[in-house]
Amino acid sequence: MKFKIKKPHFEYLKNKWELRHQAIQNNFWDNHGQSLKHLAIGSLGGLMLLSSPVHKELSPPHLAVSRDDVMRGFDKNVLLAQILAETVPTEVRPLTSDEEKEITEVLSKNFGFKVTVEMDDIKLNRNYGLIGGEQHLYRYPGDNLYAHADTTSDWAKYGGSGIAPGLGAWGHFAYSKENFTPQDKLRERYYLAIQTFLAPGFAENFAKYRDFFKYRKMLVVNAKTGQAVVAVIGDAGPAEWTGKHLGGSPEVMDYLGLAQGPRKGAVLYFFIDDPKDEVPLGPVKVRSEA
Repeated sequence: MKFKIKKPHFEYLKNKWELRHQAIQNNFWDNHGQSLKHLAIGSLGGLMLLSSPVHKELSPPHLAVSRDDVMRGFDKNVLLAQILAETVPTEVRPLTSDEEKEITEVLSKNFGFKVTVEMDDIKLNRNYGLIGGEQHLYRYPGDNLYAHADTTSDWAKYGGSGIAPGLGAWGHFAYSKENFTPQDKLRERYYLAIQTFLAPGFAENFAKYRDFFKYRKMLVVNAKTGQAVVAVIGDAGPAEWTGKHLGGSPEVMDYLGLAQGPRKGAVLYFFIDDPKDEVPLGPVKVRSEA
């Protein structure tokens, strides 16, 4: 049996590519200066070529590595984070109108539904802030913490968050256990506590704002990682003195990648214009064609 002996220069180049690829992975979040798409195509494409057997004559299909082949299966929410990094300020502060316009256009394009700062002449006091972890909410009279977990995995991940002693801003999600629907379940599972009371015009138009904000659908995006969740406003808060600007259910925090450690992080949050209720609640991925 004959064994092919790789030439020294091939091994040298292959090792260089492997070291470069490893460095890119280790310093991923620090490499905002380059396009991630180019890095992915350059490093992975090089590895694919150098890892192939050496032939004297290679046909074009072996030489060409398409962008689609390289990017297939790649988490495009990560790419979204790289795009957002060019606009989202490093300081957690209210966005300017220009920043809001640019960011909502990017999010609308990437997720395939309309994301907006203002609806029905109502807007929040800010759309970029610190989110903190919240407890579960009572969904119907007689509800308990154990009933929130469908599986042992659910209990292990979310049971430790506990359940709030009081009700959400709009009371129970259902009048009774018998009337409790799958939609009610999702609304509590993916709920936000929003500082609705700080919205411009809230005090002067309390009834209008109260009805508008009830279960209003929103997109929340981890500004650093691109992880995103579609949720509803299920409670009011947190208080200004906490230093946080909104809160998320245990499940929301988990899917945003913020369930561990301080359970806090910077997020973007905007209204979703969804009059036909076509955008489902829960974690959301960037469209493949975006």
